[in-house]
Amino acid sequence: MDIVFDAELWEWAARRTESWTFVSLPAEASDDIRARHAGPRRGFGSVRVRATLGATRWQTSIFPDGKRGTYVLPVKRAVREAEGLDVGDVCTVTVELADT
Repeated sequence: MDIVFDAELWEWAARRTESWTFVSLPAEASDDIRARHAGPRRGFGSVRVRATLGATRWQTSIFPDGKRGTYVLPVKRAVREAEGLDVGDVCTVTVELADT
């Protein structure tokens, strides 16, 4: 399952000093992922993925965000720097579920 979407980079307010930056997956895609991964879950409810943003591709996990009702993808500093992105920028992201 590949999910391609545009999203704004946002910073997690609880960890601003550590620059934790994320994009939120679309609600419909998050619902589909939840349905596919019902039952026993990995730590924090995470799902392994391969993510692509611009020319950068990496393996990571997405996490459920109860406040937003979606999954969120962490975008590490190295990716943001390689792609010239900062908090508030909108980017196109591809997420491929690795656990399907």
